[in-house]
Amino acid sequence: MTSFVVGCPRRWGLLAQRRSAVADYTDGVTNRSAGPRGYSRNVVADGSPRDVRGFRPEHFGLDGRVALVTGAAAGIGRACAIALANFGADLAICDRNADGLAEVHTAIVDRGRRAHATVLDVRDTSAVDAHVDAVVADFGRIDVLVNNAGGGFASNFVDISAKGQDALVRENFTSVTNYVRAVVPHVPSTGGSIVNMTSIEAHRAAPGFAIYAAMKTAVVSLSRSLALELGGRLIRVNCVAMDVIPTPGLGNADFGRHTPLPIDGHADDVAAACVYLASDASRFVTGSTVHVDGGNAAAAGWIRQADGAFTTF
Repeated sequence: MTSFVVGCPRRWGLLAQRRSAVADYTDGVTNRSAGPRGYSRNVVADGSPRDVRGFRPEHFGLDGRVALVTGAAAGIGRACAIALANFGADLAICDRNADGLAEVHTAIVDRGRRAHATVLDVRDTSAVDAHVDAVVADFGRIDVLVNNAGGGFASNFVDISAKGQDALVRENFTSVTNYVRAVVPHVPSTGGSIVNMTSIEAHRAAPGFAIYAAMKTAVVSLSRSLALELGGRLIRVNCVAMDVIPTPGLGNADFGRHTPLPIDGHADDVAAACVYLASDASRFVTGSTVHVDGGNAAAAGWIRQADGAFTTF
């Protein structure tokens, strides 16, 4: 007897195949049993438990895990790499800035963690593949991927050449897809985390940065799709969208204090979100975006004045 669903047999047939594939993959990989406070114990294929019953500070710990951070020589990438090391991870870092990368490498080693540093251009697909192969040869696995590298320049869309557009696409989007594709096969069966750095510009118009914003929006969409595709492998995929975070790439920009929170943002604020998403503290979070922007995304155009009042102009 042939079973079918009227109206969309092919779609439902594919869905059944995907569910079957997930069941085949997860059978014997995880055995979930209810625990207190809604937490559970995940028993992985090798029999070792990842016990998260009763949330505790150690669930932020990253001991024994390997994290790869792109664009790690300065700013947000540097802060994320050092924070991950502070919480116990060994690090693989890369950047075009050799001097800055060497300083971060030293900072990681000084914290008692192993570090693998590679000077490369994330827009070079072959270099990305070689980098991941070298990291796996050194560490044997990759548990956390932080796609931080990216950048742009101010220009009206119609004034950007085809070459300039290609550079923006490859740096802000293709580099992400290349690293995800290269890293996923080396994530252990116990699962892992992918953290993609985006921007508030992924969630609003960005005159003068149209292509940059479009690529950040594409990363958000990609992350949601990957969260579904990789969920069966216990790989979580999330984004961090920041705004008004001073970094070397922005020079001496003075943002003022116009955010709903009347304090200054710092790269370490982004690093804190990165550690959360990399750790078991976020074990049930995937396909989401954490906004680190002092409230600007929520403000949606409302600007805080010096007297605490808000205006839209």
